[in-house]
Amino acid sequence: MSTGEFSGLAALVTGGASGIGRATALMLVARGARVASLDLRPAEATDGIVEITADVADDASVRAAVERAAAELGGLDVVVNNAGIGARGTVEDTDDDEYRRLFEVNVLGMVRVSRAALPHLRRSQHAAIVNTGSIGGWTGLQQRVAYDASKGAVHGLTLSMAADHVREGIRVNAVAPGTADTPWVQRLLASAVDPEVERRSLEARQPLGRLVAADEVAHAVCYLASPLSGSTTGTLLGVDGGSHTLLITR
Repeated sequence: MSTGEFSGLAALVTGGASGIGRATALMLVARGARVASLDLRPAEATDGIVEITADVADDASVRAAVERAAAELGGLDVVVNNAGIGARGTVEDTDDDEYRRLFEVNVLGMVRVSRAALPHLRRSQHAAIVNTGSIGGWTGLQQRVAYDASKGAVHGLTLSMAADHVREGIRVNAVAPGTADTPWVQRLLASAVDPEVERRSLEARQPLGRLVAADEVAHAVCYLASPLSGSTTGTLLGVDGGSHTLLITR
């Protein structure tokens, strides 16, 4: 694959300060894109990345950030909706506020960013939106009911957006990562009674025997966003080491 397939293109990545978002922003830059990273707590300045403070749960914040990104990058060709949060709990012990909190960020955050970016994307010859879904969007995970519900909504949102905008030349796809080795997962492990035992347990239930790397997800995002994938839209691409489709007995 060419390392310059994004040359001349402008990309916006939400949740771009760490984890999958940061890996994606850096990979897009390495492949020739001009990039804006939107985050509640922006990362330190990096060559090729415009760092912008934004809260995807606030429409005014999103609109201002998207307009600034488009102005500084000279337009928008790619939007990566990656910002998201998680939560533990069953349907019984998760209260209404927790559901609202997850849907505000994980689902409506993508709606707000996409809505604000669409006027810019319509002017692009290589417009693409890539949403970050999850294995939890199509596989039931224990103690993750609100999170799984929000990611299932992301998958549905992705397919509907793809249908709505395909004739406008805007491709919409999603990645569905498995358990990834990111700061968010590391914080979950740190809160466990025995973090090392918990990590080994997570790794043991992955068909590959390890967690997904952030760079592996970023590579999948870049594939879906790339002009070289011009016939790929309405796709949910699993990056989960086979967790969704393989049953491995040991």
